[in-house]
Amino acid sequence: MASSSLWQRFQRYLLCYRDLDFSLDISRMKFSEDFFEKMQPKIEKAFTAMRELEAGAIANPTENRMVGHYWLRNPLLAPTPELRAEIQDTIKRIKRFAEDVHAGKIAAENGERFKHVLLIGIGGSALGPQLVADALGSARDPMDIFFFDNTDPDGFDRVFERLDDLLPQTLVVVVSKSGGTKETRNGMLEAEARFKEKGLQFNKHAVAVTGVGSDLDQYAEKNRWLARFPMYDWIGGRTSVMSAVGLLPMALEGFDIDSFLAGAAAMDERTRTPDAAENAAMLLALMWYYAGNGKGDKDMVIIPYKDRLALFAKYLQQLVMESLGKEKDLEGKIVHQGIAVYGNKGSTDQHAYVQQLRDGVLNFFMTFIEVDKDRRNPAIEVEEGVTSGDYLHGFLRGTRSALYESGRESITISIPEVNAFDLGALIALYERAVGFYGSLINVNAYDQPGVEAGKKAATRLLQLQKQVKARMVVGQGKTAEEIARALDADPEDVFHVLRHLASNDPHIMVAAGEESSEDRFSLDEEP
Repeated sequence: MASSSLWQRFQRYLLCYRDLDFSLDISRMKFSEDFFEKMQPKIEKAFTAMRELEAGAIANPTENRMVGHYWLRNPLLAPTPELRAEIQDTIKRIKRFAEDVHAGKIAAENGERFKHVLLIGIGGSALGPQLVADALGSARDPMDIFFFDNTDPDGFDRVFERLDDLLPQTLVVVVSKSGGTKETRNGMLEAEARFKEKGLQFNKHAVAVTGVGSDLDQYAEKNRWLARFPMYDWIGGRTSVMSAVGLLPMALEGFDIDSFLAGAAAMDERTRTPDAAENAAMLLALMWYYAGNGKGDKDMVIIPYKDRLALFAKYLQQLVMESLGKEKDLEGKIVHQGIAVYGNKGSTDQHAYVQQLRDGVLNFFMTFIEVDKDRRNPAIEVEEGVTSGDYLHGFLRGTRSALYESGRESITISIPEVNAFDLGALIALYERAVGFYGSLINVNAYDQPGVEAGKKAATRLLQLQKQVKARMVVGQGKTAEEIARALDADPEDVFHVLRHLASNDPHIMVAAGEESSEDRFSLDEEP
């Protein structure tokens, strides 16, 4: 396409929200002139579904729940006065708690101020706070933050190595809606044990963010933790960053939660317009639909040209893939929907996988995220008249052009800077785009049955592990197949359980067979 034609297309398909200093450029997506007209029935359906969702309709039919993350940044939208008051009261309590911690009114058991936060959660209960901490954090924050976001013992130890001498001034925030999430429970128990080992009372350092009446809520109340904040059943983990899940650590770190919520509310307001051409979230969803033929045929590559947004692609992996990766549509038909998401940051990626993106398999579309403001400190010239930020901008625009020349399509989003307001707006944009796209392809974007299936399978394996261990005897080695036969279990499952036990229990002995499957396992003494 000639440069003059591209310029015309750019002018036609550049959407600007001047009040937000935000823009969305879809001109390098090669959709046809009649694409929007053909999509109009689906567009109208998606707008209707979103209006009903925001009004309090049951938008998650498999769990019979409302979906209310939009109310978090505008409580006046909540369908009942009680919900509105609860949202507003929680925000006030979070602010007051953080102020009291910073002022030393809520202090560590030795009387000194809390200086560090350990957040224990998984998935959305950790990813949102991690993104915010990395995007907004600086050395001048009143509290720094550490994370347990897995059930990896070595991961716990690595964090403890950094925190060990800091534990007396560490506040622990445990985040779990149900209170029964095993990874989070394990992290909490590991933290409790380490505090006890250091002669510290865990309850005088601990705060819960959980569902009212959950196991964690009851545990925190019984043990007199410092505070408890609610997680609502109408908020999914992947859209929880503007609830207490994200706002509490934000406030403790000293970030502006009012501005964060205001940015999200401002983007929500702009993306409620029923005119698709003026609705950035709908345009995003339509480009995803176009790029993947409404079937997720192409991957979504996210490259923000700003170090502060390095975790944004990881955040979107959960938001997009957990929301849209579904076996069945809303009518129960097998559809196997979803969009794969990956990315890191520019210009780092230009020295990594952009080589394949330009010259390799054409199985993706790109999203560039541009941040206009280079830095907060004065600029330094690295060449005459050229700064590091000029290079970053040049690499983004150059890569975009080079990819387009090779037939690679891209979207470009521009925001003024990475602050609380603009980060809130960016997150809100993608939340609504995911909701719209879910409607366009007719799936429930708000449940996660595949995740629950994995949890159930893990529970069964842990039960098997106990049975396997009970079958082992001193000095009499048995193969995985022999133990499996006695338990009427899958030999491969038993084999992996035995390998895991042998790697971690010094009382389990292994006599190597000619093949790994013939290894014999026994105890060296009775437990």
